Amino acid sequence: MIKILKYGEVENKDIFARVMPEVNVEGIVTDIIANVREKGDAALLEYTERFDGAALTALAVTEAEIDEAVASVEPKFLEILEKAAKNIRKFHEKQVRNSFIINDEDGIVTGQKIIPVDRAGLYVPGGTAAYPSTVLMDSIPAKVAGVKEVVMVTPPQKNGKVNPVILAAARIAGIDKIFKVGGAQAIAALAYGTESVPKVDKIVGPGNAFVAEAKKQVFGQVSIDMIAGPSEILIVADGETNPRHAAADMLSQAEHDKLASAVLVTDSAELAEEVSAELERQIPLLERAEIARASIDNGGKIIVAPTLDAAIEIANEIAPEHLELCVANPFDYLDKIRHAGSIFMGRNCPEALGDYLAGPNHTLPTSGTAKFSSPLSVDDFVKKTQYTYYTREALAKVAEDVAFFATKEGLTAHAKSAVIRFEEE
Repeated sequence: MIKILKYGEVENKDIFARVMPEVNVEGIVTDIIANVREKGDAALLEYTERFDGAALTALAVTEAEIDEAVASVEPKFLEILEKAAKNIRKFHEKQVRNSFIINDEDGIVTGQKIIPVDRAGLYVPGGTAAYPSTVLMDSIPAKVAGVKEVVMVTPPQKNGKVNPVILAAARIAGIDKIFKVGGAQAIAALAYGTESVPKVDKIVGPGNAFVAEAKKQVFGQVSIDMIAGPSEILIVADGETNPRHAAADMLSQAEHDKLASAVLVTDSAELAEEVSAELERQIPLLERAEIARASIDNGGKIIVAPTLDAAIEIANEIAPEHLELCVANPFDYLDKIRHAGSIFMGRNCPEALGDYLAGPNHTLPTSGTAKFSSPLSVDDFVKKTQYTYYTREALAKVAEDVAFFATKEGLTAHAKSAVIRFEEE
């Protein structure tokens, strides 16, 4: 049963504690990466047979395979994928930054160019669940940013095929190349390249502990989006919130995995008890009841706060991945939220809406990293380059200042480079 904690009556460490995975896969992942770097495609094929049970002769997904997959997906779901893609594209198009130029002083031009990375890699999990939503959420911002080539890797099923809904989403998103490979070996392939899989500049997408560790190890060779922890939801709710709805929203995250975190913070002790009872009623009805049960028992909690303002401060300290404001006037509290991956406003905005259809990205900072990081966006797929231009006359006005500054830092060659142009005068 979920824990009910009264803020101020228990220690803060209990209020803010997180369940974190205790897995040490560093050595295994290091070996996998080294093997892929040495053997390339041969290592990928070997790992795919060993870990996924699929004996492949080629890694690339063909256009014919994509056509076959799309034809097998029910038309209604294709329509929903198209609708989601449209919303995601519309939202992320607003994030596009412009280059700028400053030339308000004679003889001086400075500026910044916004340049997309040449090639981005997208990891899409396979295994027990298929996530076409991840395909859309992680590739459409790259395309909006202007990335020339988006490469997707995903583990195949035992029959050697990729889940059809994954390929349908990839077609809709406009992904350029798809390869049947998963796990740490897929991350290694994207980071270093093989005979088949091209080396990318940026890797994004969620995965298990092996994938997360691989992303950590290749960071620096390539850029990555983030190291994602277990999924989280925190609901700030007033006493008028429907307990059935709050419990259902908590379970929408609890069913992800046994380490997922579902937290309710409310100023109503009565609602706390009602939601606890609803969780007990709803959990046995879920298809993934065993996972949800473990998540609620181990990482779930209900925190009773003295006021809604105190509830908001608790939420800010936890800095959740998903934050639902289930209150009468959610926009009154929006400016008070400082730390959250994505905020869902009001009683009619379940977190699942953001997972699939609304448009804002669902690849979000976890484990409190919302205090200093952001959702996946167009910004993740661009880099910025600065430029400076001075005429001789403009440089003459500041050369002595540059030299003086450089001398203060003990860098006399810097100083000389600024004044040498005028020594003959």
